[in-house]
Amino acid sequence: MQAIGAALYDADLLYEENSLKSLSADVVDRLRKMLAFLDAMENPEELRSLPLWKAHVLTGDRKGTWSLHVTRNRRLTFRIEDEEIIELNVEDYH
Repeated sequence: MQAIGAALYDADLLYEENSLKSLSADVVDRLRKMLAFLDAMENPEELRSLPLWKAHVLTGDRKGTWSLHVTRNRRLTFRIEDEEIIELNVEDYH
């Protein structure tokens, strides 16, 4: 999947764009761990082995977008195309 350096850069970029600045350090650390896992995985179905992350593929107009539980009201979303992680985002969904 995507190189870890690039994934962590994406997280840093999200932080610089103020979308993560309101999160605590432990939540940012959790996001970094998620990104490291995404980098190391060989098959997206590996995400389902981590029940705490509540990994699932969204439906409807977001069909094909993966969602991982970060906090009670935040999720990490992304798409996978040609073994690349794209459209990485931290969303407030409540």
